[in-house]
Amino acid sequence: MEQEIVQAQNNYPQSLSNFEKSMLDFLEQRNLPTEGIFSKLDERIVIFQNLDHVIAGLDKELCQKSVYLSKFLAAGAAGLFDASLNYLWDETILQLRTRVSQFDLEYFYDNAVGGEKRKQFSTQEDLVKLQDSELIKGARNIELISDVGYEHLSYINYMRNWASAAHPNEENIGGLQLVSWLDTCIKQVISLPIPGGVIRIKKLLGNIRKNNISACEAEEIGTTFTELTQEQANSLGQALFGIYTKDDTEEFIRQNCKNLLPYLWGYIDDDTRLGFGIKYGYFTANGDKESKRLAKQFLEIVDGLAYIPEDLRIIDIQSVITNLLNAHRGYNNFYTEVPWSKQLRTIVGNPIKIPKLLNKKYVLALVECYITNGYGVSRDAEPYYADMISSFDNVQAIMAMLSVSVLHIRTDLRYPLCAGKFRELLTMVRPKITNQTVLALFDKIHNYSNYKFIMQDPAIVGELKNYAQFFK
Repeated sequence: MEQEIVQAQNNYPQSLSNFEKSMLDFLEQRNLPTEGIFSKLDERIVIFQNLDHVIAGLDKELCQKSVYLSKFLAAGAAGLFDASLNYLWDETILQLRTRVSQFDLEYFYDNAVGGEKRKQFSTQEDLVKLQDSELIKGARNIELISDVGYEHLSYINYMRNWASAAHPNEENIGGLQLVSWLDTCIKQVISLPIPGGVIRIKKLLGNIRKNNISACEAEEIGTTFTELTQEQANSLGQALFGIYTKDDTEEFIRQNCKNLLPYLWGYIDDDTRLGFGIKYGYFTANGDKESKRLAKQFLEIVDGLAYIPEDLRIIDIQSVITNLLNAHRGYNNFYTEVPWSKQLRTIVGNPIKIPKLLNKKYVLALVECYITNGYGVSRDAEPYYADMISSFDNVQAIMAMLSVSVLHIRTDLRYPLCAGKFRELLTMVRPKITNQTVLALFDKIHNYSNYKFIMQDPAIVGELKNYAQFFK
């Protein structure tokens, strides 16, 4: 038996070659194209030479259920690498949805979906409504995947849209690339253990919804909040707010939130706190009296009423920014983001005036939209972006420069189109910066050769730390 297996492996290249010749003859006899159909034979062999090492870490039971991985290999053997990449991505998204559904859906949706769109998501079946990019970003927000995993998966998603069989293209994919992407998807999603901190949050949320938590128990639980990362604290705060302000939440559950919130509040950052105040404003503007009452109660528990914005323009601008980003990150964004870009330009006024509390969200949204998603430029929206960016003040211009350190912006900057548009943007805002020290850093960032590595440059990172207050 062992001898037969070895013999089959030795004959594998010949078998692939015979299959390819037969298939090409079949196509030629029917006057169909035969050029550029299959990847080269040696590229296919590379996949199978490295396969055992890559999948060695897969759980046996999980491996038996990974149908798309089998299709990935079948397409790879046939030399259809564009289809192979598509199947790999299907398996990755399927596994990521499974991980999310086994965790806490409400918690995930509270951290993955913004604005009015949040109302459309509640069940496991709703996961398919999310764009793949939203699913990845939401998983990163609750730390189901790491920052590094997020960067890798975002790139594979880009390649899946740009070079796979999902869309017509003329890109060539190599065998080593496919094996590398398979390795990434297995390590960062399919076989990645759920972090201990995330498991503790899941357990806590389950406990909040099922059992009474006394004041003494809440104090004891509160001592563990020191172990939360900033992202986990923010995410847990979002979850408690969502639970507390839902109409159908039972009163004992609200009391649990009330007991725990004072211990968590000190670990939640100002951006997240402001988000609670803005949501209160949404409830006010929409005439949702019960949710408004509960949101106010929530903030009163921690003396957080100061986070309710006095200027209702904040709520309107924030709403348009959220809708613009949803359009930009979704399908057909070249068309769907145009009306929102126009509405944002209208609502910020003439001359443009942005509430200071919204500076960060406003600037980062315009940077993300202007540099594009890497596929192409929304030509009808770009003039509105350019007009608003050209009107940045000194602080906003510095924020635009510093956005190179923000994960989702930096992830996009690995794509040539995005990097080029970012340099255009920096050129537009440079005249607004007068401080020579800032300009020296500005020029280093503007002229940096490959943004993919910029946050690995100790000199740049050291200088960026001096401006951390801009994104607090």
